Amino acid sequence: MTHVFPIRVYYEDTDAGGVVFYANYLKFMERARTEWLRGKGVSQAELVTSTRLMFIVAELSIQYKAPAKLDQLLHIHTEISYFGRASLHFVQRVLRDQELLALGTIKVGCVNADTLRVQPLPQSLVERIKSTTQE
Repeated sequence: MTHVFPIRVYYEDTDAGGVVFYANYLKFMERARTEWLRGKGVSQAELVTSTRLMFIVAELSIQYKAPAKLDQLLHIHTEISYFGRASLHFVQRVLRDQELLALGTIKVGCVNADTLRVQPLPQSLVERIKSTTQE
C-alpha cells in the first residue's frame, strides 16, 4: 500500500535559481515517512519515550529526474519494500502531477536511543505496520 503525502514548495526550499535545493528532497521524504508512521498510529516521540527505540537512516540512494520549482504542489509516495529484523526499507517517489521528479531508496534502522546500538523491531510495531500495510 502506498502512502501519499502532499507538500508545497516554499521559497525556503529553493536555491538561487528558484528550483528545489537537492538536499530538501531528503527533508520531504523524511516528513512523508514520519506521516506514514503517524498514520499507522506510531508517534516517533512516543516510541522513544515508551520503548527507548528510534529510527535512524542507515543508507540511502536518490536519483533526481526533473526539478521542482517554487509554489508547486508535490506528492511524496512512500512504500515499504522490505522488512528486516531491525530495519525497514522504503521506496519513495516525489511526483508533480504524474511526473517523477526524484526516486529514493532509504533503509532505516531501529536503534536504542541511549546507546545507538541496533535493536530488533518490536513485534507489536511490526504487526501494526504489517496489518495496516496489507489493507
